[in-house]
Amino acid sequence: MWCYRGGSISAEPRINDRIRVPEVRLVGPSGEQVGIVPLAKALELAQEYDLDLVEVAANARPPVCKLMDYGKFKYESAMKAREARKNQAHTVIKEMKLRPKIDPHDYDTKKGHVVRFLKQGDKVKITIMFRGREQSRPELGYRLLQRLAEDVQDLGFVESNPKQDGRNMIMVLGPHKKKTEAMAEAREAQAARKAERQGDRSAQAGASPEEPAEA
Repeated sequence: MWCYRGGSISAEPRINDRIRVPEVRLVGPSGEQVGIVPLAKALELAQEYDLDLVEVAANARPPVCKLMDYGKFKYESAMKAREARKNQAHTVIKEMKLRPKIDPHDYDTKKGHVVRFLKQGDKVKITIMFRGREQSRPELGYRLLQRLAEDVQDLGFVESNPKQDGRNMIMVLGPHKKKTEAMAEAREAQAARKAERQGDRSAQAGASPEEPAEA
């Protein structure tokens, strides 16, 4: 038994009087199967429902047409495409550079940046820069990278193990959360903060002034 399961409609499908076939396989407004009907009958039903007859599968025999509000469909499709582009996640690789003999304060600052990047769903390329005699002590850089990986293991994992690249040693950290998840959480947090601020303003506006104490 044939069954229409929906699918994408081309950018400019044939609609109404632009459809030039003797008969069509008609799908109703709610997706119900009407069956094969003459084109004239399909157009008549479209007028009765105050909808458009839209060709959704031109290569089928006979072509599949659906009764719908085509203008509304195009608008909703455009909005969905816009939202999809808005939520599209782009893989970003941030970079953080450290020295092998970094002092504790600078380390904490750099680690804070790495934490923020991983929370945002971004990868982080950690580069240890060796200078002068430091190049003869690669184990210093290796230990520092291990320490950093352990400090942020709740947020990220070692995607690329430490390796020497000339005067530098490089390691790549990947986030546990996907970019899309991080973006969704950020939007939820922002909405929660906004709601909280609105609630505080409403509470302040509704608070009654204190009554003067009796003498």
